[in-house]
Amino acid sequence: MALLLRLLLAALSGVCFFASFEPLGWWIAGIVSALLLILSLMPWTSDRLPERLRRPLRGRGGMLIAAVQALVAYLCLLPWVGEFVGPLPYVALAVVLSLYSLLLGGAGARLLHRRGGLLGFVFLYVVVEWLRSSWPFGGFAWVRLAWGQIDGPLAALARWGGPSLVTFATIALAAACIALYRALASRGGSLLPAILSILLIVGSAGWCGLQLNAPEHTTGRTTVGAVQGNVPRMGLDFNAQRRAVLANHVRETEAIDEPVDFLVWPENSVDVNPLVDRAAGEMLQEALDAVKVPILIGTITVDEVGDRNTMLVMDPEKGPVDKHIKKYLQPFGEYMPMRSFLRHFSPYVDRAGNFQPGDGDGVVDIAGVRLGIMTCYEVAFDQAGRDAILHGATLLATPTNNATFGFTDMSYQQLAMSRMRAIELDRAVVVSATSGVSAMVEPDGTVTQHTHIFEPRHLVAEMPLRDTITMAARYGFIIDITMVIIGTLFMAWAFVPHRGASLDQGHAAPSRSTRKKRK
Repeated sequence: MALLLRLLLAALSGVCFFASFEPLGWWIAGIVSALLLILSLMPWTSDRLPERLRRPLRGRGGMLIAAVQALVAYLCLLPWVGEFVGPLPYVALAVVLSLYSLLLGGAGARLLHRRGGLLGFVFLYVVVEWLRSSWPFGGFAWVRLAWGQIDGPLAALARWGGPSLVTFATIALAAACIALYRALASRGGSLLPAILSILLIVGSAGWCGLQLNAPEHTTGRTTVGAVQGNVPRMGLDFNAQRRAVLANHVRETEAIDEPVDFLVWPENSVDVNPLVDRAAGEMLQEALDAVKVPILIGTITVDEVGDRNTMLVMDPEKGPVDKHIKKYLQPFGEYMPMRSFLRHFSPYVDRAGNFQPGDGDGVVDIAGVRLGIMTCYEVAFDQAGRDAILHGATLLATPTNNATFGFTDMSYQQLAMSRMRAIELDRAVVVSATSGVSAMVEPDGTVTQHTHIFEPRHLVAEMPLRDTITMAARYGFIIDITMVIIGTLFMAWAFVPHRGASLDQGHAAPSRSTRKKRK
């Protein structure tokens, strides 16, 4: 019965995790999710509760609880993965991602009945999230707790340490609230550490928020257009519609009736390479002649290495003048790991691409602007935006193709990442999607304009150019690694044999002999 109650709390934590993400965006639910997860793993101290709830969990029980929490969260969050390929890949991904939480639960349950265990759990969570976001195949950073805080005050902390620090603060705030309750409920408990922790987290977030959009870092302004041409129909046959997609973007570009400095077209907007296909080149030139400004297009190029997912700067008179080759490719989509093995399980395996990654700095020059590019999946990777900023980007763009995900939450979840990058790097972001959601994002993460899914439309806005180098841009990797090292030390400490009083919980953990006598 005690285990069932903990599992129910864990499942509710998973639901709250999902609710914090866009399009619901209930950021407070992310803090509640963290609080419920900790409660489901820690011993409960009230004498009015059954003794089993007051015992420290064994490692296996903690592993099960944390895995259930993660599985519920990811099953709610990721249905878009299977929108057109069926439930098997989606469920498999959710299960694999949940396996990382075995480490969180196994070590976390041990930590949470020791003195300092709440602090240790906060760092441990960052370690597990970092591991999930890094390995294998570059990890899957889509499910970081931080993304659900984009509309809350803690998002401002991204300026100091990126999404990892936002995750840390979310878990830490939940842990501090638990510590405060325990201090209030116990006789002689000290309130000061918990209160100071809460004030430090909230105060730091507020102070960071006041620094957003500081006018002295705006060096100029540029008028940018984002074109969403839309696709003829939904589904995995997007690439079969290449010429129609190109025609849609040409048509929408020709509809722009106000002056712009340059345009951003989406990823895959010109998948018929205009440099080698004469008809595609002529169609693109029509758009360039109509606006008479450079256009950043998404196309496929081929070189001696292989196929490349390329964002190409096309000038009306000079032709191609600069490019960004996507560096962080989507596994199982843009390339297929273990293709020969996995084709035995799904006919969709051989529909995955075989793209090769680029190695540039992520910046292109367009109409006198240093534009940093995070193509679609790249926006989930910290280093993509940070590299661009350190190489002089004064504005960011997220060209993306979400047509294969239908009307799902995927586009809204991805937009939240672009907004977090705006805050983290103190840059405006132009989001241009083939089928939505396109948006204009200010450096404080505010969306000033946006489209709806599957509508042809263009956006035009005057965007600030900025020269700030935030702490996250310059030292974000060091901050991440420092938290991971501290968390790893806490994890190692969790598995060091421990006997005697459970100082954090105020009661003794029963010895093996005591448990045998009770049986």
